[in-house]
Amino acid sequence: MGTAAYLAIAIFIISYGAIISEKISRTISAMIGGSLMIFSGVISQHTALEHIDFNVIGLLIGMMIIVSVTEETGLFRYVAIGLGKRVKGRPLPLLIIFAAMTAVGSAFLDNVTTVMLMVPVTFSMSRQLKIDPMPFLITEILMANIGGTATMIGDPPNIMIGSAAGSIDFIDFIVHLAPISLLVGTAVMLFILILYRKKLHTSDQARDHLMAMDEKNEITDKITMIKAVSILALTIFGFFIHPLIHAESATVALAGAFLLLVLTGEKTLEHTLSSVEWPTIFFFLGLFVLVGGLIETGIMNHLAQSAIDLTAGNLTAASFLVLWLSAMASAFMDNIPFVATMIPLIEDMGRMGIGSLDPLWWSLALGACLGGNGSLIGASANLIVAGLAAKEGRLISFTRYLLVGFPVMLVSVTMAMGYIYVRYLM
Repeated sequence: MGTAAYLAIAIFIISYGAIISEKISRTISAMIGGSLMIFSGVISQHTALEHIDFNVIGLLIGMMIIVSVTEETGLFRYVAIGLGKRVKGRPLPLLIIFAAMTAVGSAFLDNVTTVMLMVPVTFSMSRQLKIDPMPFLITEILMANIGGTATMIGDPPNIMIGSAAGSIDFIDFIVHLAPISLLVGTAVMLFILILYRKKLHTSDQARDHLMAMDEKNEITDKITMIKAVSILALTIFGFFIHPLIHAESATVALAGAFLLLVLTGEKTLEHTLSSVEWPTIFFFLGLFVLVGGLIETGIMNHLAQSAIDLTAGNLTAASFLVLWLSAMASAFMDNIPFVATMIPLIEDMGRMGIGSLDPLWWSLALGACLGGNGSLIGASANLIVAGLAAKEGRLISFTRYLLVGFPVMLVSVTMAMGYIYVRYLM
């Protein structure tokens, strides 16, 4: 490795240290780190822009606009009160319902869209019952990544793997990954219920107050709500068919967002744009450039190639190495560039004589998706929840999340390792 590579590693480590310490805003840390990558000559500005995933950025902005307009109508408060009344205001059943909704939504939409819809409902519900929303928020992060593992469209790495491995289609992802996702999700929920059992309580007074409420009164603008829900449904439908219409999810989300702004009038434009979580957007920009510096200097490829060389063509060893390497890498950096690095290496292993690559593809998918639970910066959904929580005055610190997310990630990947061995390697 040359000087540029060592410089990239130094900038990356210092920037991540600043992000983890939270002495200054993680957005500022990421943007300064990304800027240093450019100013130091590790990566050019033009190349840095190429490493920014504008599909992720566009999807976030589009969905933030749609969610902001929808939230103003009172729909999320309506849903929160309705769900709360259905379980008689008991936090434990509510947590299970919210977890299931997040997992299923993340499997068939994507985890970013799902958490952006769930978090406003969560805060509305917690305010009504006067309970701490943190157990719900952390559970939603975990279940979003687990649910997104189950299908080809749930998490971007799965889409990339499905495109690269021509023999694997949408149904194959469900058949091979949904069972282990369900097992992991069940185990994680048991852990969460044990961990937060003492916090999942509310007063009888709060429950009585909730039961006496009429959720219909929460709708403040019925006409706008109908427009927002219609556009939201149309956008979600667009996510399902976007491969058929040859439009990326960002295009679908932004088209839905600005169509909604047209329908609701220009007077909502300035207010709606101000509600976009710009600190989260800029954090992603800085993070993409930081990881781009590692890719351009060959560090990512060197790491992956060295790891693959260690297996010497042994399928079991290669599968487990791909699983754990992708999980650990995805816990602390964006999994999209890592998966992009690993795909050609796995294809090379097939050309070098490994007969069936399926265990390697499933190992990569499970490691990249489940690994996202390892830290607060491990997946887009994690950062979105943290950003929306900060907007409500609730800080999800890096350390606080790590104490829950990293053990969950270790257990999840261990379960996945057993699943891969029993189903594909025995």
